[in-house]
Amino acid sequence: MSANTKGAPKERKGRGADPDYTKPKGASAELHCEIAGERRGIEARADWIVLRKHDRPSAEMFFISYFVKKEQDRPLTFVFNGGPGASSVYLHMGAMGPKRVRFDTRGEPLGAPHRLTDNRETWLAFTDLVFIDPIGTGFSRVIEEEHKPQDAAASTEERAKPAPAAERTEYYQLKRDLESLSEFMQKFLSRYHRWESAVYIAGESYGGYRVGRLVKMAQASYGIGLKGAILISPALELSLLDGSDYDVLPWIDTFPTMAAAAHYHRKARGVIGDESGKAFADRAAQYALKELLPVLAAGELYPARQRKRVFDKAADFLGLERATLGRHSGRIDSAYFVKNLLRDQNTHLGLYDATLTVHDPYPNRDAYSGPDPTLESVEAAFSSGINTQLRKHLGLKTERDYQLLSYQVNTAWKIDIRNHAFESQFGATDDLRYGMSVNPHMKVYICNGIYDLVTPYFATDRLSNLMKLDAERKRNLTVTHYLGGHMFYTWNESREAFFADMQRFYGTASMSQ
Repeated sequence: MSANTKGAPKERKGRGADPDYTKPKGASAELHCEIAGERRGIEARADWIVLRKHDRPSAEMFFISYFVKKEQDRPLTFVFNGGPGASSVYLHMGAMGPKRVRFDTRGEPLGAPHRLTDNRETWLAFTDLVFIDPIGTGFSRVIEEEHKPQDAAASTEERAKPAPAAERTEYYQLKRDLESLSEFMQKFLSRYHRWESAVYIAGESYGGYRVGRLVKMAQASYGIGLKGAILISPALELSLLDGSDYDVLPWIDTFPTMAAAAHYHRKARGVIGDESGKAFADRAAQYALKELLPVLAAGELYPARQRKRVFDKAADFLGLERATLGRHSGRIDSAYFVKNLLRDQNTHLGLYDATLTVHDPYPNRDAYSGPDPTLESVEAAFSSGINTQLRKHLGLKTERDYQLLSYQVNTAWKIDIRNHAFESQFGATDDLRYGMSVNPHMKVYICNGIYDLVTPYFATDRLSNLMKLDAERKRNLTVTHYLGGHMFYTWNESREAFFADMQRFYGTASMSQ
């Protein structure tokens, strides 16, 4: 392995250039990776693409790319995670890249020191990869005002004024974020002469939401034709993420996942024989639709005796006391569930993977306030992995700290597409349908982990059956589930199955070129 810090092409100077601005210096390296039993050379880059506003640099978007050498006409996949406020590290170092963080067979990180291992399931087997860090994550940053060229006609006092808060967080907005990703992809295709490649986009969680929106925006507004779109544990409809006493669907969507978790922890009642967790969850989903949904929708319009019968059966599915469902009127919040299912053992479950548990540091408190066994436990492993890959294997030299998760970005996030104060529909499913309509050749793959309470699999099942696709587009859509949670690919069995499914997905999509 040899590192080369000459980097990618430099920012163009001359007309439209900014003499007072210098782009950070990237790095490149030749790596080697075993693909399908053959050792292959990989051209790896870590660099920034500069986004512009009014022909001036406004932000630096960081990326890591891997191209298999001496092979022409390979597909190209742009990859990003979600949050908003998450870098691309999780898909990069957990599922797709040439190296990955080591976990045990069921997705729990091994103890420190954390070391990388060769990824036998790297997607480089069938596509070149570009991992994108949205602004405010990874090494991507808004270019501070003092580094931008100044208007010579402005007074000294005017030039010294900081940018307004709204401008400093310009990229922390729904539509502007999508535009920045589209601009990045457009510039990347031009810089590396990849406009003739079969282009795919893949995103996880809010990144799946981004994919749903981008299949419309990237194609209709930026001229980027897409061969395929992969939505991993997606949050397709934002309205489904926040339940209340006055709605129904969020409670229905999480019910099967809770049932699967109760089955896994041997708390569920009414399991039939050696019924699997997925089969039990699917039966719970049918109960939720046919029995629980009408009662939640009608409330006290249903007689008390009938409500009790429905809630008692729901409690058996969830492994909770029957009186609990009655007190909560059948609406069990995910945080309540993970806090209370194993409370008698001073243990709570994970929201991102409800099979994982952690000792509850506050067993006497009713509120869920302990660490999530997925989110907090993997932070150090992924941080060590990405910094090792970038600074040691790719030879990148920078004093910046790599931001895996930015809560500042997350809390600053705004909706910038609202036309009226009462408008509340900001989902991605409509745009996904639009993109599939204008591009009948685009394949779409949506997948979830069955133990994920953050973006539950049943929401994807329901929404995909509400898309009113014709026969041709239904053939282009695949919806599937894997064992595991939000990052199901940290389970060895599921990562291997996901890899095999993606080989078929890319192969099927490529045959129609």
